[in-house]
Parts: sequence; structure tokens; C-alpha cells
Amino acid sequence: MADDRQEPRGGDAPKGPGTPPEVEPYMSLLDLPLTSDLNRIGEQLHALARAQSTLQELLQAVVNITGELELPTVLRRIVRTAMDLVGARYGAMGVLDEEGRFLEEFIPLGLSARELAGLEGVELPRGRGLLGHLIHHPEPLRVKDIARHPESAGFPPGHPPMRSLLGVAISVRGRIYGNLYLSERKDGRPFDRHDEGVIRALAGTAGVAIENARLYQQVRYSAEQFQRLLLPRLPDLRPFTAGAAYRPASAPAAVGGDWYDAMLLPDGSCAAVIGDVVGHDLRAAADMAQIRNMLRALYFDRNAPPSSSLARLDRIMDAALEQVPIATALLARLEPVEGAWRLCWSSAGHLPPLLLLPDGRVHYLETDPGVPLGVAAGLDRPDHCQAVPVDSTVILYTDGLVEDPGQPLDRGLDALAVTASRYAGHPPEELCRALADHRPGEGHDDKAVLALRTPPLTGYARS
Repeated sequence: MADDRQEPRGGDAPKGPGTPPEVEPYMSLLDLPLTSDLNRIGEQLHALARAQSTLQELLQAVVNITGELELPTVLRRIVRTAMDLVGARYGAMGVLDEEGRFLEEFIPLGLSARELAGLEGVELPRGRGLLGHLIHHPEPLRVKDIARHPESAGFPPGHPPMRSLLGVAISVRGRIYGNLYLSERKDGRPFDRHDEGVIRALAGTAGVAIENARLYQQVRYSAEQFQRLLLPRLPDLRPFTAGAAYRPASAPAAVGGDWYDAMLLPDGSCAAVIGDVVGHDLRAAADMAQIRNMLRALYFDRNAPPSSSLARLDRIMDAALEQVPIATALLARLEPVEGAWRLCWSSAGHLPPLLLLPDGRVHYLETDPGVPLGVAAGLDRPDHCQAVPVDSTVILYTDGLVEDPGQPLDRGLDALAVTASRYAGHPPEELCRALADHRPGEGHDDKAVLALRTPPLTGYARS
């Protein structure tokens, strides 16, 4: 009797005598190269995990970069972020000149103190060799061995060894702004296509961040110029010598409500005012200009004490302005009385004057500060008077010179007094610059300072 069992076909696994019939169709899977397939799947999963991790890092990088508006900080943050994303040891940003031919600025990061010392005296790159190649051919550039590239120009003496390079151009409004350079992955491997894709994505964000920072700088510069135009240029106050200085806030805007003014009056006395409108925007600057002009018209009433002028100003503001701003101000007048100088002043919630004597001693004229302008127009403010020796300097200032967030106000006042004493023998203009550059805080408030120095009493016979 013939045997009707079939011989195993090629590729079929032999079936044992105990193999269940329902398993037989799957036995051929045993012949697949499972190890190879599993390796490929593992590589794909690893690549997917790397891509997901990089995407998260890239999104965080976008937030970090676009949240900054100071251009130098933006550029350094872009370089540092790029280094972190691909694990590069070195990074740099090359900013092109107006013609786009050479590097006008070069910002390197990652160099150790020793490596920086080795490059002391070496001129920063101008854009030759591979750097120049990327300038003239702004496509992404990946180089495994810099020395073997036909356009490599080598490194200057003292330059740390660098083998690999990844370069990507950064565009702003369709124009190449500069190039981002990365060198030496920390794991020793050359940069790959994944690294290139990540940095290209970052470069797009970098271009937006740079443009935002540039626009912010332009707006800030225009706002600062607008603010300075609102402030008066001190007139000829002879025989008094005077100085003034203004510094805009670094954030959130370059405008604010600080102002100063001074005027020589017909009777030979000198009126001066310092003030600060609440706010740091164009509205505060506009309010400041209105208040300053209103108060100027009130200086000339020789018979009105400073407190009366402030009270009249308060009433005018209440009647004339649709939205009455809140402001502090100090109005002072230096006048000759009985062969000596006398300072008379009244304060609307402002900081006290600082008196700098000829021998360098300083002290604040502490008095009741009164109520700020715009709070209650019917409230009176006290007047104060103080004898002032010849060649003394009366200093009026705003709170930006003395307030430091998180620190007691007395600390800022003491520091300002120390600086004033140090510049006792200097001209008022130089003294004001020194006081304005004295920074106890973080630059988040604008600053104004005015200094008047009393002249000899020759010619002042009136009592």
C-alpha cells in the first residue's frame, strides 16, 4: 500500500510526530531572521525615543530663546542652546557685516580659561576657510575632518584642536544674518543628519528671536530719544553751576516718568524740581511732560512758597487732566537771604534732598514728605528751609538711584551719599553722571538726578 504522506517542501520546518495540525501553518516563522528584525525594530525605537526627547528639548529651547529681548543675550543663548541640543563641546555665532562678506562679530562659547589664555592676542575670525565657505554657500555644512576639507585654512597658534564641524546659516527677514558653528561632539562621534535637522530647526527660531531683539532695540532707542527730548536741556543758570543726568530703565521699557527742571528767576534765586510719575511707559512720559510744563508756569511767583505751587499744580491737574496721574515731586528754591543762601522746599511724597558740603560731608534733609500729586488735591503740604553754605551742592534725585528690590531703602540712600561724598570736588555735571551710573538695583526703573552748587554771594545785597 502506497504511503500518502508528503515529503517536507523546501523551507518548511519538519513536523514532529506530535505537532498539532493547527500549529503547522506557523512553523515556517522559525526560519525568519528574527535577530536581525529585532535589531532593526530596536534601532527604530531608539531613534523615535531620541527624536521625541530632542523635540521636547527643542520646544524648551524655543521658549528660552524667544523669551529674551536683549540682543547680546539672545545670541549667546542661541549658541549655548545649540551646543546642548547636539552635545557639542564648542559653539560660536558669527555675525556678518552689512555687505554680508565678512564676520563683523564672533561669539565663541565652550572654551576653557586655559584655552582662552592660549588665544590671547589672536584676532577673532573674519570668515575665511570653512567659515568663509558657509558665508558664500549658506547651506548646512557637516564636516567629519576639518583638516581634510579642501577649503580648510587651518587654525591659528594656540587654538584648541577641532576635528568635526556643523555649520548652519541664520536668516533674518530673508537675509543671512550670521552663521552658527558647532564643533566636537562630546561623545567623539561626527555630527549626523539628526544633529543637522535639529540645528536647522533651531536656526529658524533663532532668526525670529534675533529679529524680535533687533526690533526691541530699535523701539527702545526711539523711546529713549523721545524721553530725552521731553526732558529739558538745562538753561544758563549762572552764577549757579548745575548738572543733570538721566538714565532710562533697562526693562520693561526705555521710557518712564522721571524728570528734572531748573530755572533762574528774575530776583536771582534759582528754582529746581525733581519728579517721578508712576509708570514706565509712553503714558507716564506724556503725563510727565504735562506736569513739568504746568509746574514751570508756577515757578515765577516769588511770593508763593513751594508748597503753594505744588497745591496749585494739584488743583490744575485735577481740573485739566481726564485721567489724573499719581506722581511724586520736590520743588525747591535757592535764594539769598541776609548774606547767606537758603534752600526752601516742599515735597509731594518725594525723597529728601541730599546736601553735599564743600568739605565732602553729606547729609539728607529729612522732613515730612507730604502727599503725592494726584491723590487728594485739597491736602496741604509743609514747607521747609535750610541754610546752605557757599560752594555747597544740593542734590535732587529719583528713587531709581536708591531703591534696590529686596533691600532696605536706607542701604541705597547710604550708598548714594558715599558716592556723592567721593565726588565732592568735581563739577556738578560729573557728579550727576557718577550718581546716575551708581546702580544699587537691577536697572528696572529710570533715574534722574539734578545738582545745584551755590555761588559766592557777591552782588546779592538784598536781604
